[in-house]
Amino acid sequence: MTPAPWVNFLRRLGWPPWFYVAIGGAALVVQLVPAWREPLIYQRDAIGAGELWRIWTGHLVHFGWMHFIADAGLLMILGWTLGQRFRTASWLALTVQPALISAAIYWLDPQMQRYAGLSAVNLGLLLLLAVRGWQGNWRDWFWPAVVVIYVVELVYEITRGGQGGGFIAFDDPTVKVATSAHLAATAYALIAWGVGAWVERKAKSARSLRS
Repeated sequence: MTPAPWVNFLRRLGWPPWFYVAIGGAALVVQLVPAWREPLIYQRDAIGAGELWRIWTGHLVHFGWMHFIADAGLLMILGWTLGQRFRTASWLALTVQPALISAAIYWLDPQMQRYAGLSAVNLGLLLLLAVRGWQGNWRDWFWPAVVVIYVVELVYEITRGGQGGGFIAFDDPTVKVATSAHLAATAYALIAWGVGAWVERKAKSARSLRS
């Protein structure tokens, strides 16, 4: 019996790198156990009191199932399509970026008392991988299109005062899109790309000298 085309497509893609699956699985567990939400969510006063784990775990909490599905779904798509190609950049981004985003919110956006979700992590990862992909082929239209869409969304959020696209129904009506988190993710992506490009140039120069 011949497998369906979508089965062959998934086989060719394979599994996302394990760290994508681990983060998505952890977010699912948190979503399934509502009692874990309060001890794990980013909460400014709690972090100030020393509960520093929230800097990372806050990104695993989501404001409702639609919020979770959108964030975890995009994370898995990034893992399937780009994670295999840029494993090191992905691993570093998923480890370092959540802390940077939380720190930016804490120090630069003191009015934001609560924050949750993987959206900023996803967007920073998407921008980083898009720029890396564009760097590999400057004539490829796909990567600059991704970058343009990212910039348009960010500008739209800023002009709307944090309302963003507004297509996700949060379970808390007071929640707004955290533009400061997305700006921090943008900064991380550009810095990581610059550092990565510098390291690659240094390594290439060292190899050419040895040869």
